[in-house]
Amino acid sequence: MSLTNILQLVGFSFLLSIGQLLFKRAALQVADETATGAILKLSLSPTLWAALVLYGLATMLWVLILRTVPLSLAYPFFALGFVLLPIFSWWLFDEKLGWTLFAGTALIVLGVLTITLGARSG
Repeated sequence: MSLTNILQLVGFSFLLSIGQLLFKRAALQVADETATGAILKLSLSPTLWAALVLYGLATMLWVLILRTVPLSLAYPFFALGFVLLPIFSWWLFDEKLGWTLFAGTALIVLGVLTITLGARSG
């Protein structure tokens, strides 16, 4: 796997994480609405539309990545979202992070590094 592939995969993980943050922000904007009111308000929400566009762009990037990277090597990069998202959620939404999250995150990072380094040398 080339450095370009790795950068594309990391960029893909960032796009997905930012999209999730926008989904959370959109959800907070309609937190006090009834289900029907929330759906109507969400359909007009620039935040939700930005998240959907970002997810669309991420999907196109994913397809481009899969032209040159085997799915078995690319897919573990989805797990980077489990690393990025809690950090961003803590920073932007003041969500709490516990030791189990840090332990799990360390294992994910170790796994992605193991797969990436193995693919680069093999």
